[in-house]
Amino acid sequence: MATLQAKKASGESAKLSARNGDTSLSREQLITLLNEDLSREYQAIIAYVVYSQVLKGAQYMSIAGELENHAKQELDHALTIAKQIDYLGGMPTVTPKPVKTSENPEEMLRLDLENENQTVRNYRDRVRQCEALGEYAMAEHIREILVQEQEHQIDLATALGLGVGEATSSLKAMSPPTPHG
Repeated sequence: MATLQAKKASGESAKLSARNGDTSLSREQLITLLNEDLSREYQAIIAYVVYSQVLKGAQYMSIAGELENHAKQELDHALTIAKQIDYLGGMPTVTPKPVKTSENPEEMLRLDLENENQTVRNYRDRVRQCEALGEYAMAEHIREILVQEQEHQIDLATALGLGVGEATSSLKAMSPPTPHG
């Protein structure tokens, strides 16, 4: 029981540190944050599978095909993150974050864009945190994921008729760019 409470406290501390942009984490805290990222990847897989099949209308056919590809990429991301968690000595989570849906196709795409924006913020933080721990190879794996997540943002912004800067403006204020990007 005490171990469970200690793990929960460690997880809460890691979340607070990450929100404040703190890069000085323990390996255990990084495992906790990576498990949150893994839950978000599971969420994305489910969302993309569902969204790609339920979007209706000629104007959404192109993005529906892209969302199928995004689902496959998110599975690759999940595998990469799970591998990093295992490398650090942790157990990958099996629980996705809740998936939001809508009957309105535009709202569905906006929900997806919000999720991608949060994921990009998280991975930018994760790159800095990995480097602070001396886990440079892990930071590179996450950078590769980050590139694809930013491509997802562009696809969604384009489908919504938004400029990429407009669609991702909250990122600039909340998360400074990584040293390599």
